[in-house]
Amino acid sequence: MKPVSVRHASQVVEMADHPRQAIRGKRDASIRVIFDLVASGEADAALSAGNSGAMLAAAQLVLGRLPGVEAPAVLAILPVGQRRVALLDAGARVEARPIDVVQYALLGEAYARRVLGVPRPRVALLSNGEEASKGTALTRSAMEALARDPFIDFLGYVEGKDVFAGVCDVVATDGFTGNVMLKTAEGAALAFRGMLEASIRRSPVAKLGGMLLRPALRALRSELDYAEYGGAPLVGCDGTVILAHGRSGARAIRSAIRMAAEAASIDLRDELSAAGARAATLF
Repeated sequence: MKPVSVRHASQVVEMADHPRQAIRGKRDASIRVIFDLVASGEADAALSAGNSGAMLAAAQLVLGRLPGVEAPAVLAILPVGQRRVALLDAGARVEARPIDVVQYALLGEAYARRVLGVPRPRVALLSNGEEASKGTALTRSAMEALARDPFIDFLGYVEGKDVFAGVCDVVATDGFTGNVMLKTAEGAALAFRGMLEASIRRSPVAKLGGMLLRPALRALRSELDYAEYGGAPLVGCDGTVILAHGRSGARAIRSAIRMAAEAASIDLRDELSAAGARAATLF
């Protein structure tokens, strides 16, 4: 059992607070304190299930961005069978430029390779069709740039259904679309689980079948439960930052701590900086 120290914080960033104003004005709030501890080297990672806007603001105001990175991104882990797919940006910046989306793709590729253990991650852009003519001006510009990068395995466009079919390891998009996709996936997983449980309860035969399938259903429930992953790292800022789900229970927080420890143990600073800087050379 490792010793645990507690640093008292006399203020709280409320969910209704304006993120930047709260971080600047409430210097003894817990979210501000944890980032000060990371900046000073007293802590290896910042983790919170509190105000996500304040977490993002503190990361940039206190820790700053890595050299070469213009827009840090929230990297969400999507369970796809036995694989884990990195989705980014999942909500750090609602609007994005082509260079931002390209950086998301390259940052995600580096994270998937070093942290998720994928030897050569397959990278894709989220779009409304696989054809090069689909998408928006934003995605078309980002696709043209990524197609020029000789160092990644770039697939081009994928649709949402393709992501959950396991065709890619990293999927990049703007923060608005990524956040909507993430929350839709969470809602769909919960709805599917509820419908499955309701179907099993409808008849004695179904209940018997459900009993026989209980181990498989338990494994499926575990795969679809966000608590198994705990949180989402903010990649591109100068430090390890994990944003935990606002509804996190004890198991989710434990998983988030495990994720923070895993990310902090791997020095990605130079590699992420290089990935961010490489994006500018593709335009």
